[in-house]
Amino acid sequence: MGRLQGTPVFDPAGDQIGRVRDVVAGLRLTRRPAVHGFVVEVQPRRRVFLPITRVRRIEAGAVVFTGRLNMRRFEQRATETLVIGEMLDLAVSYDDRQMTVYDVAMEEVRPSTWEITKIALHRGRRRDLRIVDWDEVSGFDTLQKDQGAAGLITAFESLRAADMASALHGLPGKRRIEIARALSDERLADVLEELPPDDQIGIVGTLEPERAAVVLEEMGPDDAADLLHDLPQEQAARLLALMEPDEAAPVRRLLSYPVDSAGGVMTSEPVILPPTSTVAEALAHIRQQDLTPAVAAQVYVTRPPTETPTGTYLGVSHFQRLLREPPSTLLGGVLDPSIDPIKPEFTLHEVTSYLANYNLVAAPVVDEFGRLVGAVTVDDVLDHLLPEDWREGADHDV
Repeated sequence: MGRLQGTPVFDPAGDQIGRVRDVVAGLRLTRRPAVHGFVVEVQPRRRVFLPITRVRRIEAGAVVFTGRLNMRRFEQRATETLVIGEMLDLAVSYDDRQMTVYDVAMEEVRPSTWEITKIALHRGRRRDLRIVDWDEVSGFDTLQKDQGAAGLITAFESLRAADMASALHGLPGKRRIEIARALSDERLADVLEELPPDDQIGIVGTLEPERAAVVLEEMGPDDAADLLHDLPQEQAARLLALMEPDEAAPVRRLLSYPVDSAGGVMTSEPVILPPTSTVAEALAHIRQQDLTPAVAAQVYVTRPPTETPTGTYLGVSHFQRLLREPPSTLLGGVLDPSIDPIKPEFTLHEVTSYLANYNLVAAPVVDEFGRLVGAVTVDDVLDHLLPEDWREGADHDV
């Protein structure tokens, strides 16, 4: 069932309405577990329940259902188990040996009636996989302190950071922390950036301080600053002290601004080049895969040094203009003279009006000395204007 994670779900008209995030089953003492249905994520990040009786067919790359989908938020009952989130990586007993659940399989035993029938187990190495009947395995009803996470991480590895964050958010707290702790530092940093503040705080609080500091270094300075701002002051100060000085410096600068100002929401790592760089060099920089579309939308031109806070800010060049110019053209000759930078003390309302007036997705932020200190992107602004629980798919009038 691990392969069902992320499978598109289609309604009777053939329109995709969401993706499978988990399978809901009911454990029974003397019989194979009955599959109750799927947890389906619909936009905006709302998890709803699709009863198995509504599923018309399950095929490679698609789940098709019939009837109407109840949009009420899914709530797990005490008698239910999330197959992907809670069964994978369990230590169970088979043939008097302890083994680990790698995956499970379900089967339609009667029309619209599905049961979990097979378990894929491994011991030590994944190459020692063994597929057995459900009835041959015991231990699914045992609460385990350290369940492990390798199987679930494998099921999640192809997901984008935002989708994995959504999947983690839907897991029980204990399981969420187990998975988060098992991720690589870089992957955990990407996922933390997409989680609600309460989940971020809960996960960071379980990490060793040294590792938490490393994960913060992997995050974007603006996201790291937001997270530290939400932590208790003493804990935030300790983590800052453990970070490498070069990594902590931009985070400290961001924390010095009010949280609801341009300085408080900006990124300190936009694309910055000197005026002597060429259009070809600028295009090479904005093609970097790890840049968000908003950050890659324009190149900021300054005098050296080109690390924030930079030398004198000269102007901005939009990527559309770059595409129209010969590759050898110098950036100093393709600046947009109509865009005035904003100040770090601008309020979010002023920043929003600025972006709307100029039809921009990002804006340069320049201090009183004329130095570029960062850039505010439209996604940064939305992240702070939306309700705090918007990532959870709650209903709000926006």
